[in-house]
Amino acid sequence: MATGSTDMEIISRVLKGEQQQFSVLVERYQSIVFTVAFRYTNNREDAEELAQSAFVKAYMSLKDYRGDAKFSTWLYTIASSLSLTFLRKKRLDTYSLDNEKVFQLADNADSGMRANQVETKSKMRMLHDAIASLSPDDAQVLTLFYKAEQSLDEIGQIIGIDPNTAKVKLHRARQRLRNVLEKQFPAELQDWKDR
Repeated sequence: MATGSTDMEIISRVLKGEQQQFSVLVERYQSIVFTVAFRYTNNREDAEELAQSAFVKAYMSLKDYRGDAKFSTWLYTIASSLSLTFLRKKRLDTYSLDNEKVFQLADNADSGMRANQVETKSKMRMLHDAIASLSPDDAQVLTLFYKAEQSLDEIGQIIGIDPNTAKVKLHRARQRLRNVLEKQFPAELQDWKDR
Protein backbone atom coordinates (compact mmCIF):
# COMPACT_ATOMS: atom_id res chain seq x y z
CA MET A 1 0.00 0.00 0.00
CA ALA A 2 1.43 3.38 -0.97
CA THR A 3 -0.41 5.57 1.56
CA GLY A 4 2.61 5.61 3.90
CA SER A 5 5.03 6.27 1.06
CA THR A 6 6.68 9.62 0.50
CA ASP A 7 5.66 11.78 -2.42
CA MET A 8 8.94 11.02 -4.20
CA GLU A 9 8.44 7.25 -3.81
CA ILE A 10 4.94 7.52 -5.28
CA ILE A 11 6.15 9.71 -8.14
CA SER A 12 8.87 7.20 -8.90
CA ARG A 13 6.29 4.39 -9.04
CA VAL A 14 4.00 6.39 -11.31
CA LEU A 15 6.87 7.17 -13.67
CA LYS A 16 7.75 3.45 -13.75
CA GLY A 17 4.25 2.62 -15.00
CA GLU A 18 2.12 2.30 -11.86
CA GLN A 19 -0.23 5.12 -12.89
CA GLN A 20 -2.86 4.15 -10.31
CA GLN A 21 -0.44 5.29 -7.58
CA PHE A 22 -1.09 8.90 -8.59
CA SER A 23 -4.47 8.58 -6.85
CA VAL A 24 -2.58 8.55 -3.53
CA LEU A 25 -1.20 12.00 -4.31
CA VAL A 26 -4.65 13.20 -5.35
CA GLU A 27 -6.14 11.94 -2.10
CA ARG A 28 -3.30 13.47 -0.10
CA TYR A 29 -3.59 16.98 -1.62
CA GLN A 30 -7.11 17.31 -3.03
CA SER A 31 -8.48 19.30 -0.11
CA ILE A 32 -5.80 21.96 -0.11
CA VAL A 33 -5.64 22.23 -3.92
CA PHE A 34 -9.38 22.82 -3.85
CA THR A 35 -8.90 25.46 -1.13
CA VAL A 36 -6.23 27.25 -3.17
CA ALA A 37 -8.53 27.32 -6.21
CA PHE A 38 -11.53 28.36 -4.12
CA ARG A 39 -9.60 31.34 -2.72
CA TYR A 40 -9.32 32.65 -6.26
CA THR A 41 -12.80 31.82 -7.58
CA ASN A 42 -15.00 31.89 -4.49
CA ASN A 43 -17.17 29.38 -6.36
CA ARG A 44 -17.30 25.69 -5.43
CA GLU A 45 -17.95 24.32 -8.93
CA ASP A 46 -15.20 26.40 -10.52
CA ALA A 47 -12.78 25.48 -7.74
CA GLU A 48 -13.55 21.77 -8.16
CA GLU A 49 -12.96 22.04 -11.90
CA LEU A 50 -9.70 23.94 -11.39
CA ALA A 51 -8.50 21.44 -8.79
CA GLN A 52 -9.21 18.59 -11.18
CA SER A 53 -7.38 20.44 -13.95
CA ALA A 54 -4.42 21.00 -11.64
CA PHE A 55 -4.12 17.28 -10.94
CA VAL A 56 -4.46 16.41 -14.63
CA LYS A 57 -1.77 18.93 -15.53
CA ALA A 58 0.48 17.66 -12.70
CA TYR A 59 0.02 14.07 -13.89
CA MET A 60 0.77 14.99 -17.49
CA SER A 61 3.85 16.99 -16.43
CA LEU A 62 5.09 14.60 -13.76
CA LYS A 63 8.12 13.61 -15.81
CA ASP A 64 9.18 17.29 -15.74
CA TYR A 65 9.04 17.49 -11.91
CA ARG A 66 12.68 17.84 -10.85
CA GLY A 67 12.26 17.64 -7.10
CA ASP A 68 13.88 21.05 -6.46
CA ALA A 69 10.87 21.92 -4.29
CA LYS A 70 8.40 19.73 -2.43
CA PHE A 71 5.79 18.12 -4.65
CA SER A 72 3.08 20.02 -2.77
CA THR A 73 4.76 23.34 -3.60
CA TRP A 74 4.98 22.39 -7.27
CA LEU A 75 1.33 21.28 -7.27
CA TYR A 76 0.11 24.47 -5.54
CA THR A 77 2.02 26.51 -8.11
CA ILE A 78 0.14 24.70 -10.87
CA ALA A 79 -3.20 25.26 -9.11
CA SER A 80 -2.39 28.92 -8.53
CA SER A 81 -1.38 29.48 -12.16
CA LEU A 82 -4.49 27.77 -13.50
CA SER A 83 -6.67 29.82 -11.16
CA LEU A 84 -5.11 33.09 -12.25
CA THR A 85 -5.57 32.16 -15.90
CA PHE A 86 -9.19 31.25 -15.18
CA LEU A 87 -9.82 34.62 -13.52
CA ARG A 88 -8.37 36.47 -16.48
CA LYS A 89 -10.77 34.66 -18.80
CA LYS A 90 -13.93 34.79 -16.73
CA ARG A 91 -15.76 37.55 -14.97
CA LEU A 92 -16.94 36.16 -11.65
CA ASP A 93 -20.58 36.37 -10.64
CA THR A 94 -21.43 38.55 -7.66
CA TYR A 95 -24.50 38.42 -5.48
CA SER A 96 -26.18 41.36 -3.83
CA LEU A 97 -26.72 41.21 -0.09
CA ASP A 98 -30.16 42.69 -0.82
CA ASN A 99 -31.13 39.41 -2.44
CA GLU A 100 -33.27 37.52 0.10
CA LYS A 101 -32.40 34.16 -1.47
CA VAL A 102 -28.80 34.55 -0.30
CA PHE A 103 -29.93 34.86 3.32
CA GLN A 104 -32.48 32.08 2.88
CA LEU A 105 -29.76 29.73 1.62
CA ALA A 106 -27.53 30.69 4.54
CA ASP A 107 -30.32 30.05 7.04
CA ASN A 108 -31.14 26.67 5.51
CA ALA A 109 -27.50 25.59 5.57
CA ASP A 110 -27.30 26.03 9.35
CA SER A 111 -30.75 24.74 10.29
CA GLY A 112 -29.88 21.14 11.18
CA MET A 113 -26.61 21.66 13.05
CA ARG A 114 -25.92 21.67 16.76
CA ALA A 115 -25.06 24.97 18.41
CA ASN A 116 -21.30 24.41 18.62
CA GLN A 117 -21.12 23.32 15.00
CA VAL A 118 -23.01 26.44 13.99
CA GLU A 119 -20.65 28.58 16.05
CA THR A 120 -17.57 26.95 14.52
CA LYS A 121 -19.04 27.33 11.07
CA SER A 122 -19.84 30.96 11.85
CA LYS A 123 -16.26 31.63 12.92
CA MET A 124 -14.88 29.94 9.81
CA ARG A 125 -17.33 31.84 7.60
CA MET A 126 -16.39 35.11 9.25
CA LEU A 127 -12.70 34.38 8.69
CA HIS A 128 -13.36 33.26 5.11
CA ASP A 129 -15.36 36.43 4.41
CA ALA A 130 -12.64 38.59 5.94
CA ILE A 131 -9.94 36.90 3.84
CA ALA A 132 -12.13 37.17 0.73
CA SER A 133 -12.37 40.93 1.26
CA LEU A 134 -8.58 41.23 1.14
CA SER A 135 -6.62 41.60 -2.07
CA PRO A 136 -5.98 38.35 -3.98
CA ASP A 137 -2.28 38.62 -3.06
CA ASP A 138 -3.05 38.84 0.67
CA ALA A 139 -5.60 36.00 0.47
CA GLN A 140 -3.13 33.83 -1.42
CA VAL A 141 -0.26 34.25 1.03
CA LEU A 142 -2.52 33.64 4.06
CA THR A 143 -4.03 30.55 2.45
CA LEU A 144 -0.67 29.10 1.47
CA PHE A 145 0.82 29.70 4.91
CA TYR A 146 -2.08 28.61 7.14
CA LYS A 147 -4.15 26.20 5.06
CA ALA A 148 -1.48 24.68 2.82
CA GLU A 149 1.15 24.90 5.60
CA GLN A 150 3.80 26.08 3.20
CA SER A 151 7.02 27.62 4.50
CA LEU A 152 8.05 31.12 3.52
CA ASP A 153 10.61 29.64 1.10
CA GLU A 154 7.88 27.53 -0.53
CA ILE A 155 5.48 30.47 -0.70
CA GLY A 156 8.22 32.45 -2.39
CA GLN A 157 8.68 29.68 -4.97
CA ILE A 158 4.94 29.38 -5.61
CA ILE A 159 4.30 33.07 -6.20
CA GLY A 160 7.72 33.92 -7.59
CA ILE A 161 9.14 36.17 -4.87
CA ASP A 162 12.03 36.15 -2.44
CA PRO A 163 11.34 34.38 0.92
CA ASN A 164 12.01 37.63 2.80
CA THR A 165 9.45 39.38 0.62
CA ALA A 166 7.03 36.53 1.38
CA LYS A 167 7.63 37.11 5.10
CA VAL A 168 6.86 40.82 4.73
CA LYS A 169 3.76 40.07 2.62
CA LEU A 170 2.52 37.58 5.23
CA HIS A 171 3.06 40.08 8.06
CA ARG A 172 1.20 42.82 6.18
CA ALA A 173 -1.59 40.43 5.17
CA ARG A 174 -2.06 39.45 8.84
CA GLN A 175 -2.29 43.12 9.81
CA ARG A 176 -4.85 43.83 7.09
CA LEU A 177 -6.84 40.75 8.11
CA ARG A 178 -6.87 41.91 11.72
CA ASN A 179 -8.08 45.34 10.62
CA VAL A 180 -10.86 43.84 8.52
CA LEU A 181 -11.97 41.58 11.39
CA GLU A 182 -11.95 44.46 13.87
CA LYS A 183 -13.95 46.72 11.52
CA GLN A 184 -16.45 44.22 10.15
CA PHE A 185 -16.96 41.92 13.13
CA PRO A 186 -16.24 43.90 16.34
CA ALA A 187 -19.10 42.42 18.36
CA GLU A 188 -18.26 38.82 17.41
CA LEU A 189 -14.59 39.32 18.25
CA GLN A 190 -15.43 40.83 21.62
CA ASP A 191 -17.90 38.01 22.34
CA TRP A 192 -15.26 35.35 21.61
CA LYS A 193 -12.63 37.20 23.67
CA ASP A 194 -15.01 37.33 26.67
CA ARG A 195 -15.49 33.55 26.74
